[in-house]
Amino acid sequence: MEASLKMLRTVRIAMLISIVLYVLVGERTAHPAKLANLVVYYAITLMVVAMVATMFLVRRVMVIRAEQTLAQKPEDRVSLNRWRAGYIATYAVCEAIALYGLVLRFLSFSLAQVMPFYVAGFVLLVFFRPRRASNELG
Repeated sequence: MEASLKMLRTVRIAMLISIVLYVLVGERTAHPAKLANLVVYYAITLMVVAMVATMFLVRRVMVIRAEQTLAQKPEDRVSLNRWRAGYIATYAVCEAIALYGLVLRFLSFSLAQVMPFYVAGFVLLVFFRPRRASNELG
């Protein structure tokens, strides 16, 4: 459990740093001077909202159930693998949200328009920090 926890913390920190780098790359790169297509923006925004909803569902199915099992049987390998995979899937979705912001920035959208994607990915990564499974009530 401790090795998995350390690995997830390392992955999470690397992904948080990469989101900051996405913002820097997006701002340092030249953008074509063309009118951005708002249909693309709204389509990606809708897709991101669906991804976040799906992420919460996957967390409920994979991570929370595995945490409950690990609280009772900490040596259960299947639950530990499910718990780890749930966190990695969650982090991948958070990273994808920020990447959509970078893609939109390359498609000539303004920083103000893409900042919600960067912020959402970053905040969700901060919010979903890995924690130990415990059998404590409350």
